[in-house]
Amino acid sequence: MQDRADVEMAADFGPCANIPADQMAFIRQVLGRVGDKWSMLIVTVLHDGPLRYTDLQRRIPGISQRMLTHTLRQLQQDGLINRTAYAEVPPRVEYTLEPLGHGLHTIVMQLIGWVADNHDEISANRSRADSSSSRR
Repeated sequence: MQDRADVEMAADFGPCANIPADQMAFIRQVLGRVGDKWSMLIVTVLHDGPLRYTDLQRRIPGISQRMLTHTLRQLQQDGLINRTAYAEVPPRVEYTLEPLGHGLHTIVMQLIGWVADNHDEISANRSRADSSSSRR
């Protein structure tokens, strides 16, 4: 095992100071994936149990078929969700959260709660910014 002194860290101080530099690209990629609005919504919707593709589409207004398919594949690739295809006629496919996805769900719900708690302040700030930029 390498000593921390032998490992180049991503930064000298701050939140990235404890992260090896060779892991930063991967961390940015995963943050981009799980921080995506569609990924967060899918993780939230799947928390209550398995859903079929069309049920996911209905519960996530505004998501296109292409984006849903793409996001499901990425979440499955990272082990956050599971896709189960049943040998039935017509074919049936269900998506469920994996344990890793349940851990992310907790974080996503905290973020959603923060947005809800601060909705009025954020909305007022946006209105002020919009009105000041329109006066320029």
